[in-house]
Amino acid sequence: MALRTTAVLRSSLSKWAYNLSGFNKYGLLRDDCLYENEDVQEALRRLPDHVVDERNFRLVRATQLSLQKIVLPKEEWTKYEEDKLYLTPIVEQVIKERKEREKWEKEY
Repeated sequence: MALRTTAVLRSSLSKWAYNLSGFNKYGLLRDDCLYENEDVQEALRRLPDHVVDERNFRLVRATQLSLQKIVLPKEEWTKYEEDKLYLTPIVEQVIKERKEREKWEKEY
C-alpha cells in the first residue's frame, strides 16, 4: 500500500514539476531543452533528418512565441504523457563511447 502511494505521489509530483517548468507551454519536449555541448551535437548528428527537422521547428516556434510574449493554446501544450525522450538515450550512448575512447587512449 505504501509503495503504491509513493508511486502515485512521485507521478503527481513529476507532472506538477513538468508543468511548472514552462517549456511545455511552447510545445517543446524535454530533450529540446538540453544544453548543446559536443556530446549532444554528436547525438543530433546521429538522429534521422526528419527528427532533427521536427526539433528545429519546435525550437523556432518556441523562440517566436517567446519573442511575442505569448504561449500556445492550452490544448497544444506538450503533455507529460506525450513527452518522449528521443535524444537522451543517444546522448548517453555517445557519452559512454567517449569515455571508453578516453580510457582506451589513456591506457594504450
